[in-house]
Amino acid sequence: MKPSTIALDGPAASGKSTIGELLAQRLGYLHLDTGAMYRAVTWVALEQGIDIADEEAITALAESIVINIARLTVDDGRQYTVFADGQDVTWQIRRPEVDANVSPVSAYPGVRRALTDQQRQIGRQGRIVMVGRDIGTVVLPEADLKVYLAATAEERACRRHREVLERGEEADYEKVLSAMRRRDKIDSERQAAPLRPADDAIIIDTTGLSIAEVLDRMEELV
Repeated sequence: MKPSTIALDGPAASGKSTIGELLAQRLGYLHLDTGAMYRAVTWVALEQGIDIADEEAITALAESIVINIARLTVDDGRQYTVFADGQDVTWQIRRPEVDANVSPVSAYPGVRRALTDQQRQIGRQGRIVMVGRDIGTVVLPEADLKVYLAATAEERACRRHREVLERGEEADYEKVLSAMRRRDKIDSERQAAPLRPADDAIIIDTTGLSIAEVLDRMEELV
């Protein structure tokens, strides 16, 4: 029998969002990228001028905002469409200022509680590939298959740098690399659901591997 719940974790730009989407398509499963939910909260906070360091205000925002992740609505290279209170924020949540602020937002226990509850309810319905940083350890510790995608910071920075340039925006590789390392540190050292592989997760190092090669490995595991 195929695993009904698949948890796919890893650091920023490790390839988990892309692989999660493609794997879900092949299996006919739902794909839920939980990181997009934290990014949406971060974007709305920045837009509303809320101090990212104000934990109480950010938590209140996470508890009140309605975030929906839907299938494609625009054919512009996106994997899915992200709505925050009905507004399409799919590309806004990928902007550098969100990259620079999403880790402290996602580290707040209240924010994680608000979003984790919703993620669990969706995950327990089965036939899902759920992507994030704490899916196998916190959100769905009972998942049938847990995979952790890893890659060097340099490799991941190259991917993110290329992604920004392909959207026609300016980006400096060294700044992207610095932000990547900072985010890794925050994600792995936070008290609430730190980034780490689940004890029973299978680790795949995607450094130097193509999307097709990683996807083939995932299909073998399934």
